[in-house]
Amino acid sequence: MKKLLKFILKLVIALLLVVVAYLIYVFVSYHRIDDNLSLDVNTPSVGMERVLVSGKEYEILTWNIGYGAYESDYTFFMDGGVESWAWSKERLDTNLQNIKAFLSSSSADFAIFQEVDFDATRTYHIDERPYLSEAFPTYYSVFAQNYDSPFLFYPFYQPHGSSKSGIMTFSAFPVSSALRRQFPLEKGVGVILDLDRCFSISRVPVLGGGELVLINMHMSAYTADGNIATEQLEMVIEIMQEEYEKGNWVIAGGDFNKDLTGRGSSPFGVENEPYPWSQPFPVSMLDNTDVSLVAAFDENNPVPSVRNVNEPYSPSVYQVTVDGFLVTENIHVTGSEVVNLHFSYSDHNPVRMSFVLK
Repeated sequence: MKKLLKFILKLVIALLLVVVAYLIYVFVSYHRIDDNLSLDVNTPSVGMERVLVSGKEYEILTWNIGYGAYESDYTFFMDGGVESWAWSKERLDTNLQNIKAFLSSSSADFAIFQEVDFDATRTYHIDERPYLSEAFPTYYSVFAQNYDSPFLFYPFYQPHGSSKSGIMTFSAFPVSSALRRQFPLEKGVGVILDLDRCFSISRVPVLGGGELVLINMHMSAYTADGNIATEQLEMVIEIMQEEYEKGNWVIAGGDFNKDLTGRGSSPFGVENEPYPWSQPFPVSMLDNTDVSLVAAFDENNPVPSVRNVNEPYSPSVYQVTVDGFLVTENIHVTGSEVVNLHFSYSDHNPVRMSFVLK
């Protein structure tokens, strides 16, 4: 009995040492990517130089591609599901090829993407950026990293591992410069569990003067502090207002992790209480500004932009629209829609908007 107790004690001590060593590793590895970081603009090697003009209609598309893993039968452990990696390297490649094929057939002049991995355990360390670039061979592109996490030893049956990921912007027109801005983040231990949230600002010159300022963003979802999302929105709206007052046109788009329509899941035939990440967008924040919200919604054919991933997709799964755009007053929106891909390649559907620079 004494030998057994000694063995158990040694085992407990060894496990505690492993846990302490891991916690030290996580906190030592923790860092944040620089704010106000100049980003490289990748110039296409082929294609004619196009000029952006006012008075002409253009199209922009936003899509959180879910790092290519979220097929319709995929679930995620942090949302009550099971999976922590893409199903397989082969299925991941097929999914990314399908995403590329859809984008290659699109008519978007601008496209912004979120959750684009380039070195992550969950996606077998495949660089996903070339898949998107191949869909837009004549476009300028900008990549901003928003995730550089240490190795996560959970779930124990398939540790999520380390992740490097980001947001990517494409423009059919020359981009003069781009900047990475850091979002306000949680204080304390909770910040380690969240992405290194950021948004990118890409500047596209307009014929005759001024710029189209494109903001690509992926706002926080897993936060204990509800004020963080408000602070993030305030930061974006303030920048948009400043740029508008300079005479520039501004579009901010991406994954807001907020219910943009304010209608919840009921228009999609699902009666559920909202999750913390799908609270209604606080439209009152836009009062006394020259910024407005564009939330794609068709009364006759409502299509959600995201599904909950606690279980495989079905019409009864919680669905809502969290992807869309903010625009300044000098942009005339001529249409917007959620493209119904039935969540075949991502837990998000793409959203597109047509617009004219006044």
